[in-house]
Amino acid sequence: MTTVILCGGSGTRLWPISRTLLPKQFVKLFADGSLFQKTVRRNMKIGAKICVVSNELQYFLAVDQLEECAEKASFILESAARNTAAAIALAALAQKEETVMLVVASDPLIENEKAYEEAVARAEKLARDGYLVTFGIKPTTPEIGYGYIKANGESVSAFVEKPDEARAKEYLSSGEYLWNSGMFCFCAGTLLEEMRRYAPDIYNAAKNAFEAVTNEEPLKIALEDMLKIPSNSIDYAVMEKSQKVKVVACDMGWSDLGSFESLYEAMPKDENGNTATNAITINAKNNAVITSERLVALVGVEDLMIVDTPDALLVAKRGYGQKVKDIVAKLKEQNSELHNIHLTVHRPWGEYTVLEEGARYKVKKIVVKPGKRLSLQKHFHRNEHWIVIEGTARIVNGESETVVRTNESTYIPMGQAHRLENPGKVDLVLLEAQVGDYLGEDDIVRLNDDYNRA
Repeated sequence: MTTVILCGGSGTRLWPISRTLLPKQFVKLFADGSLFQKTVRRNMKIGAKICVVSNELQYFLAVDQLEECAEKASFILESAARNTAAAIALAALAQKEETVMLVVASDPLIENEKAYEEAVARAEKLARDGYLVTFGIKPTTPEIGYGYIKANGESVSAFVEKPDEARAKEYLSSGEYLWNSGMFCFCAGTLLEEMRRYAPDIYNAAKNAFEAVTNEEPLKIALEDMLKIPSNSIDYAVMEKSQKVKVVACDMGWSDLGSFESLYEAMPKDENGNTATNAITINAKNNAVITSERLVALVGVEDLMIVDTPDALLVAKRGYGQKVKDIVAKLKEQNSELHNIHLTVHRPWGEYTVLEEGARYKVKKIVVKPGKRLSLQKHFHRNEHWIVIEGTARIVNGESETVVRTNESTYIPMGQAHRLENPGKVDLVLLEAQVGDYLGEDDIVRLNDDYNRA
């Protein structure tokens, strides 16, 4: 069996923790790692091979976190988001027809792994019998953030859109409805046969895109081919039309952590119901407090969601978590980068953190992993000063190559081709001071790059 992990989401309802370049599935929300890492470990226990479908920007995040798990996976990289039908079709085309595919999102929290394994075993049997299997979660609350499945045993009566609160209460009380988990199990050949029948436009475009790929690992779909694939969900494209659908009902402690309310339920709390994350509380109850650095003190407040990051603060009433995505929409309208990027940005060679920024200057802390190097590049609008704090740097600066050690520095003039490399066995840490008329990250001309970035 192959587990296909879909990594496409950006988690807008968990802003400002989750952003485009570091979405919720890669944020280390728990002591034992990120949701992506939990998903990988959970599926390695059942002996599955791992195939990750990701966009190009998240590829190196996934590779790094797989290394931390001491695991490997194959990758399919999408150059544009075209929803789940395209992602699953591409993954199926990469398998043998008889291969059983377990398709999961990268960001659910599952607390009862034994129940998960039992549900997967039942779904695998149904898949080998020629069915398309979906997983329905037994609902515990009238949740309006999930789609629903109306079921009669393992037969599916209907797929239902996210309801309003009144209808969600009806679904819960009827006992006939399950939450739609977005998890699936089927043989690759069965899925492609049903897609050819019910969504031939998606099938043909995905097949053409797959066959046009020249590299094997990672398997990268060209942008022009990706854009030719119609955008649709696997539910709409196939599952709601096929006559071969079965559902496995399960109670595995599942949550997609799609809002701060669901994250609050999963986090440890003190005796007054406050999440105990670097907070002091006095006469405060049932508050979700998430902070990375600063101490948060609460006095006399209840039922708040307080999320503090170095560059953005969210304060909301619990129960309004679904509205957080509207903040992201407003940030996009304002052309703000706050929806897209954190102050700390992960790169395939390491990471950088913006420490200070003002008119005509920016100061960064740069960390380069052992054996890694940045692209050979130049800038048209800024000069750069580098000071090594820890480790040793090998620096190409125009025609010269030098080694710069702790407490030494160098200067990169505007327009000069340059490259930074860590030849050592420990992290290289340096401060970069940029000075110029324009300091945007798009003022980079890459002349040579180990990671094939444009």
